[in-house]
Amino acid sequence: MNETKTAFKRMKDLPSTHLLGTGTPMCAGCGGLQAIHEIYDILGEKTVFVNAAGCMTLLSVYPFTPFRGSWLYTSMGSAPAGAQGVRDALDILIQKKRIDSRENLNVVVLTGDGAANGIGMSATSGAIERDLDFIYICYDNEGYGNTGQQYSSATPHAARTATSKGPRGFPGYKKDLFSIWASHKPTYVATVVGAEPVDLARKVEKSKKMKGPRMLIALSPCPTGWDFNPMEAVEIGKLAVRTGVWPLKEYADGKVVHTKIPGRRPPVEEYLKLQGRYAHLFRPDRNETLLREIQARVDAYWDGVE
Repeated sequence: MNETKTAFKRMKDLPSTHLLGTGTPMCAGCGGLQAIHEIYDILGEKTVFVNAAGCMTLLSVYPFTPFRGSWLYTSMGSAPAGAQGVRDALDILIQKKRIDSRENLNVVVLTGDGAANGIGMSATSGAIERDLDFIYICYDNEGYGNTGQQYSSATPHAARTATSKGPRGFPGYKKDLFSIWASHKPTYVATVVGAEPVDLARKVEKSKKMKGPRMLIALSPCPTGWDFNPMEAVEIGKLAVRTGVWPLKEYADGKVVHTKIPGRRPPVEEYLKLQGRYAHLFRPDRNETLLREIQARVDAYWDGVE
């Protein structure tokens, strides 16, 4: 018991910038961890994370978490419902003066794309409709990363996963979660990526000052699931933005605004060729048909913006 208390004290004495990712069994080069680290630096310790089962569940090993605030673990589909209970409890305690308003916490849901796009979408929809005062963070590594990178509703067209190994990769198309959430008319929705920290910080600061449902979708390059060198995680994140694959945008007051419009976009294949999940598009022979199709979809999106 004394050893546990000593270890806990050492962790509490660490600066907050050292807590996240220190001593946790996370993959090197994890884009999701990078984004969450940057987000937490702004949200601060007056935060309770309601975490749905997924990769980031590994951050918390009882009785420790990498955060100075609080942590609640839930099943994959029920994090928004858990957030509702926490938010209601805080509001009631403040109303009854059992806690001071200065003890109030930001209630933050933390899920992967599997929960956000599929298993937990109905609970999220209900939370937005109830105008729940919370922040929802989805780290989007485009597959069920914690169980071997099976395809999810966020997997992009032609990417190979543990459950889409055919010569053409995943036959489906990535679900547009941004538009689905924006159609509910929440307070705020934004896309971010850890490789663009200034854009990310501005959006987190903006959302922190708001009330109601606020959603952040963070593209999260995954070295193990996407099959790339962890040292290239930041470059891949930047290329996702520069090639137009990952538009940086936000929704507020009924309007969608792009916060960074790439100028002369490099070919999408510059982004694809760094990832083993797309190797079948280049070797043994180039699949010109699929490469043209992927490029055309990106071009069509930006033709409607520019």
